[in-house]
Amino acid sequence: MSALNLDDFAHLIERPDGGARRDAEERRQRLAVPPGALGRLDDLGEWLAAAQQQVPVRPIGRPRAVLFAGDHGVASLDVSGRPAGTAHQLVRDVLDGASPAAVLARRAGVPVRVVDIAVDCDPAELPEDVTRHRVRRGSGRIDIEDALSPEEAERAFRAGMAVADEEADAGTDLVALGDLSVGGTTPASALIAALCGTDASVVTGRGGAGIDDLAWMRKCAAIRDALRRARPVLGDQLELLAATGGADLAAITGFLLQSAVRRTPVILDGVVSAACALVAQRVAFRAPDWWLAGQVSGEPAQSKALDRIALNPLLDHGVTAGEGTGSLLALPLVQAAAALAADLPVRD
Repeated sequence: MSALNLDDFAHLIERPDGGARRDAEERRQRLAVPPGALGRLDDLGEWLAAAQQQVPVRPIGRPRAVLFAGDHGVASLDVSGRPAGTAHQLVRDVLDGASPAAVLARRAGVPVRVVDIAVDCDPAELPEDVTRHRVRRGSGRIDIEDALSPEEAERAFRAGMAVADEEADAGTDLVALGDLSVGGTTPASALIAALCGTDASVVTGRGGAGIDDLAWMRKCAAIRDALRRARPVLGDQLELLAATGGADLAAITGFLLQSAVRRTPVILDGVVSAACALVAQRVAFRAPDWWLAGQVSGEPAQSKALDRIALNPLLDHGVTAGEGTGSLLALPLVQAAAALAADLPVRD
């Protein structure tokens, strides 16, 4: 296996087609609906035209929800609303159609793909197509040790790249991204605090499942300790993911960057995908042009990351469930923008 050089992404990733976007803007002026009447849907339609390099834009025909799953050792400190080591239950709920994301995807007719990167259970408990990219069982406790070895970080990153290639090769034209993690908001917040140069207390939230004040203080302390180990490796994003990220976060980062290489648009979900997007932006500054922020998750770290990336969430409904729910809620809005841009008649 050749050495992974993250600098290659800066050369491989191109911006969406600016000429197609200008053509889409000009066409929008000639639609029967007055300019401005569709609000942000116009911007979304023009963004899709640039991504597709086509005017008029094609309707979204093959969307896909991709959820990366993993456990985090820091959850053993009771910093999560869920018991440590229970990500396999989240995975099973999705596979059984019993999670909010599964219900939304089923209603919208969107297939869901679950990718086990670091779930802490016997692989035999889950389907083989879910576990085939697994790197390890759980990630290390980031307050006292690295989440991953350097080799594991690269394997996880490459696994995310492989999933992006598989989706692009299958014809997926828009991805609703999500994570199924227990303890994942803690390393995500640590990454964001490190990259934004802020303190632990500023980024510590209460997670998708909600935690009480004592758990919040434990979480804040864990992020503080993780930051001491993150700051010396800020110049190397793979080392940063190994030190204070996790296998699922490394995979999502690889997925985001390779999706941009393959010109596949992605809708981000909550704080975990926002943290990975922030890391990916440090690798390739053009990559965020291929992403949308689905919704406000209520996590302060997510707001800081999206502000740094300059992404404005599409929705703000107070939904904190995570697990791909936010990106799936935003998906119909993007589909509507594409349909309107494609099908509205042009005036003579």
